Amino acid sequence: MGIKGFKKLLTLFLILILTTVTLLAGCSKDDNSESASSDKKDNDEPITLTFFDKNTGDTFDNEVAKEITKRTGVKFEIQQPTGNPMEKLNLMLASGDLADIILMDRGSDLVNKYIQAGSLIPLNDLIDKYGQNVKEMYGDTLNKTRYSDGKNYYLANWYGLEKEPVLGMLMRMDLLKELGVGEKVNNGEPFTAEEYYTLLKTFKEKYPTLNGHETIPLTINAENIGSALTTFKGMWGMKSFYENDGKLQYDVKDTRYQEMLLFINKLYREGLIDKEWAVNKTQLWNQKLSNGYTFATVGAYWDANEANNVLKKSDGAENVEKQFYAYKVAAPGVDASQTTFGPRSSLGWDAIGITSANKNPEKTMKVIDFLASEEGQYLLMWGIEGKHWEIADGKHQPKEDVLQKYKEDEKFAKSTGIRKWTWFIKNGAGTDGTPYDLTGKYEKDAIATVAYKNLEDTVWDTSIYDNLGPAAGTPESLMSQKVSDIIDSTIPKIINSSTEADAKALYEKMLKELEKVGLVKVEKVINENFKERQDLWQ
Repeated sequence: MGIKGFKKLLTLFLILILTTVTLLAGCSKDDNSESASSDKKDNDEPITLTFFDKNTGDTFDNEVAKEITKRTGVKFEIQQPTGNPMEKLNLMLASGDLADIILMDRGSDLVNKYIQAGSLIPLNDLIDKYGQNVKEMYGDTLNKTRYSDGKNYYLANWYGLEKEPVLGMLMRMDLLKELGVGEKVNNGEPFTAEEYYTLLKTFKEKYPTLNGHETIPLTINAENIGSALTTFKGMWGMKSFYENDGKLQYDVKDTRYQEMLLFINKLYREGLIDKEWAVNKTQLWNQKLSNGYTFATVGAYWDANEANNVLKKSDGAENVEKQFYAYKVAAPGVDASQTTFGPRSSLGWDAIGITSANKNPEKTMKVIDFLASEEGQYLLMWGIEGKHWEIADGKHQPKEDVLQKYKEDEKFAKSTGIRKWTWFIKNGAGTDGTPYDLTGKYEKDAIATVAYKNLEDTVWDTSIYDNLGPAAGTPESLMSQKVSDIIDSTIPKIINSSTEADAKALYEKMLKELEKVGLVKVEKVINENFKERQDLWQ
C-alpha cells in the first residue's frame, strides 16, 4: 500500500471513530435527558394515591394538603362514605376494590380480616428501606402491633401512652362550693365514696327543684353505658379483666364488681340517680346537663363540653365555675392512688395500612415516613412554619390568633388544614417539649386543667388486654356474644332493683347464666390469646 493509500485509510478510520463517539455522546445525552425528564415529571406531576379515611371526607386541597404535596410529590384522593364506614370497608374487602391506603379502627376484627385476605401488605421491608423516621418515632410500638406471623401490616394512629386523664366523676363546681366543699374543687384532693354519696344526698335535700324542674343529683348517658360503668370501675381500681390466680376472667366475676353494682343500686334506690337514666339518649342527657338542674354525671372529662358551653354563658356573663369538672372518687378500702379512671391504649385508635391494590408502595412509604416524622407531625397538627407558627426561643409557638381562629372559626380550620389530616399521630411532645397536638394540648382550658390535676395519676395502659376475644366466626365468638348480651341486659336490672337483696339475686343469676352459655370456654380463648401476645411482645 502506498503512502496515499495509507493516508486515505487513516482518514476513513478517524472519521469512523469520530462518528462512533458522536453517536455514543448523542445516546448518552438522550438517556440523560430522558432521566432528567422523568425526574422532572415526578417533581412536577405528583402521583395521586387514594386514601380511605373513616374520619374525614374532605377534599385534599387546603394549605397543609398543598404543602404535603409540595414536599413529597404525592397528593391524596380522600375516600369516605356518607354512611357507615364499616359497611364500606366490608364492601371494599369483599369486592377487592381497594383504596391505596386504608384507615380503620385498630380494635376492629376487620383489621385481621384484611390481613388474612392478603388485602394489607407487610410493611417490614418497606420500613427497613424507607422508614427511618417511622422506626425512630414508633419505637417499641412496632413490636406491639405485629400480627401473629411477626409482621407489621399497619401503623398505629394516635399511639404512645400519654398521661392525659380520661374518665372521672363529673360535678358542677359552683354547686360543690355551695355544698360546702369549696376547698376541694381545685386542689387535686380526691373524695371518698361516702363523701360522694353525701354530696348527692345533700344536693337533693338542699335543692329539690331548680329552674322549675325537679333536680337530678346524678344522671347517666345510657347510650354510653360502657363508659359510665368503666368510670365506676375506676373507683374500685378495676381494669379490663379480673386477674385471678394468674388467669384472666371477665370483670363481672370480680367481687369488687358486685360491690360496685350494689353501690350504684343504693344511689338509685335512694332517688339519687335519674330515674330515667336507662332510656337517656345522648341528646336528652345533654339537655338534662344543660338546663341547670343536674348536679353530676360520669364519663370522660370532655363528655360534658356541649352542656358546659351552654351553662357557663347561661347567666349572661361567662361563669367558668358553672360547669362540670372531673374529680377522683375512691371506693371503700381502695387507696386513691390505685384508682383506674384513665384507661388508655398506647397502641392508639386507628390502623393505617397499604393495600395490595397500591401500585406505588415505595413512594407511599416515603410519604408515610415524612408524615410520621417530627417535621411531618408539626405540619399536620400545627400548619405551615412562618404562616401558622414559628420557632421562638427554641420552641414551636403558634402565630398570634391562630389558636383563637381555629377554635372560633370552622372555615379557618378547613382552609388551613390544621389538625385536619390526623395520620400517624404520636401522642405527647416533640423534642422541644411542645405538644404535637396544638389545638388540643398547647393550651388547656379550665376543664382540662382541673382534670389533669385530679386524675393524671390514674392513667394506665390497656393495650396488653385489648382485643383478646375469640376470632369472628368461631363457636367461641358466638358464645362471647351471648355472654355480652346477658351482661348488657342484666346490669340495668341490677341497678334498678328495688332492694339490695333483689340486686344480689340478679347478680348471682347472671353469673350462672354466663356459665351456661360457655363463659369458661370464652375465657380459655382469652387466656390463650393473652399468652400468645405476651410471647409476641417479648
